[in-house]
Amino acid sequence: MSTLAALLPAVPPVIGWAVHARWLHGRLTTARCDPLTGLWTRDAFTRRARCVLRDPRAVVVLADVDHFKQINDTHGHAAGDVLLATVAARLSHGATPGGVTGRLGGDEFAAVMVDHDGTMADRLHTLAHVLARPVDAAPEVHTTVSLGWVRAADHPGEDLSALLRRADEAMYTAKRSGPRRARLGRLLGSVAGRRPGRRGAA
Repeated sequence: MSTLAALLPAVPPVIGWAVHARWLHGRLTTARCDPLTGLWTRDAFTRRARCVLRDPRAVVVLADVDHFKQINDTHGHAAGDVLLATVAARLSHGATPGGVTGRLGGDEFAAVMVDHDGTMADRLHTLAHVLARPVDAAPEVHTTVSLGWVRAADHPGEDLSALLRRADEAMYTAKRSGPRRARLGRLLGSVAGRRPGRRGAA
């Protein structure tokens, strides 16, 4: 009898544990956090954001650090990492209660929030200024953060991907608005047009 045949009676429990381990690994991979910022990664954010979007008061937000490559080149990647972590923490705080935030990649962040009391415009105006504040741990780093947002109710039937594209359009409109400390753009339901090119000079 071969060694493999001798081991066959013991295979079923081993397979059971292996399947369970793979299932747990898959769950952890899907739900993992970004190691730098602590925010949800893109896949995990997407899963949770879709749940929040079931609320008719949901708002989709994108935030992008302006001139991030220049910051890395001038102050080093360590300073850039501190800046990203700080922006992430401020955005996450601003998204509560009931919201979800994620890092989509690089210096781009997203959030889906719930406008519980109709004050989202004021909340995001304040958040835009908070995001643009100097970083305590790296006071030599000065930058702006562009923020765009859209109400899901203004675009009925559109999924998360479509709403993120609209928020992206609003964000790039904010980027082009001039060298202000806080850049905030909202895309209204009546606004239509092509999405601007990604990663322009800003």
